[in-house]
Amino acid sequence: MCYMLYVSTSSRIDLSRYNSEYLRFGPPERGACPQPTILENEYKWFVGSMSECSCTFRRLAGGDLGFDDPQDSLPEDEDEIKATAELYRVIASLVQAGCKVDTLNIWLDDNPVQPTRIPVSLAEVSKKAFRFFENYHFVFEP
Repeated sequence: MCYMLYVSTSSRIDLSRYNSEYLRFGPPERGACPQPTILENEYKWFVGSMSECSCTFRRLAGGDLGFDDPQDSLPEDEDEIKATAELYRVIASLVQAGCKVDTLNIWLDDNPVQPTRIPVSLAEVSKKAFRFFENYHFVFEP
């Protein structure tokens, strides 16, 4: 199966203007989100990466979840770091402009789970430390 990442925002801005080699915004139907009602804002987007799906972003699954800089002891792909940093910049610019933003990162398989909702303050989480958690719904705070 596959990871899927979605973002919703109160902003009417066409997020595809931020598309790059590492980051691609598209219509939410592209990812076939099974839980779109979890997203809290009017404008919803599927977020792909250079792999065309949402697999090439920094993320953790299970265990001790938390934000942290990339570690030498747990090597990460440079493309994942770059894609996540680009998405962080987009989210931060929307939040700084006063827009509401939330994300949903889910693993699609035959046993869907209810994602856990948590608030995330970008004032407390740096671009370098930011990463997604599998089956979590992030709600970004101003």
